Amino acid sequence: MRRFDDEDLTGAEFRECDLSRARLVGVVMQDAEIDGLVTNLVVNGVQVMPYVEVELDRRHPVRLLIRSDEPSDLREAWRRLRADWATTTERVLSMPEGSEHRGIDGEWSMVETLRHLVFVHDSWFRRCVLGLTEPFTPMGLASPFVPDQEEQGLDPSSRPSLDEVLDVRDRQGSEIETWLGEVTPEQLAQTAPVPSDGGWPPYARGRSVRQCLGTVLNEECAHHGFCVRDLDKLSGQEAP
Repeated sequence: MRRFDDEDLTGAEFRECDLSRARLVGVVMQDAEIDGLVTNLVVNGVQVMPYVEVELDRRHPVRLLIRSDEPSDLREAWRRLRADWATTTERVLSMPEGSEHRGIDGEWSMVETLRHLVFVHDSWFRRCVLGLTEPFTPMGLASPFVPDQEEQGLDPSSRPSLDEVLDVRDRQGSEIETWLGEVTPEQLAQTAPVPSDGGWPPYARGRSVRQCLGTVLNEECAHHGFCVRDLDKLSGQEAP
């Protein structure tokens, strides 16, 4: 266990770090920001995550639909997620040229975010939900910890335009929409037909179809929030 005593960590940034069971005692934490998978967070003796989850549901009602096991709710969730991305696409097209390729604070640009969701679709929907073994879409963008990316079909040198990514996203979105239009609760509850060829994601075997679909929906929702957050920051920088 690492211990920090009387350290000045003002302005420190922890990225992709596991802080599980961390204890911050007698600390000064002003104007801090936490973004990630946070559960059972206790601040000054108060379990704060239930309050956070209620507020997030209020701001983003689609989260309630995403947690449902009813196909009709999942169809509506997918419709809203696609509508949200369409609105955000219109927004970035109204911003200064090249805004879709600009990242901020070390985060992905909008195009990179959409490329990551192309990869999420290929890995969690096509492989895990449909059981397909075809290579990933070359323009897809995986996280650095995903191994053997080129062997699985990804092209690290790919630099697609926004229009090129949107074309792929439209095809993928229609694929999920068609599937959701026919799926039953019984099919959602079945064990996902994850291929056993060692491709990504290796830890999905044994999960249900519903759980794998949930990963797709949660990724779509979360990354849309990240994208809107960063476009807000870009707009603030560009304002006179």
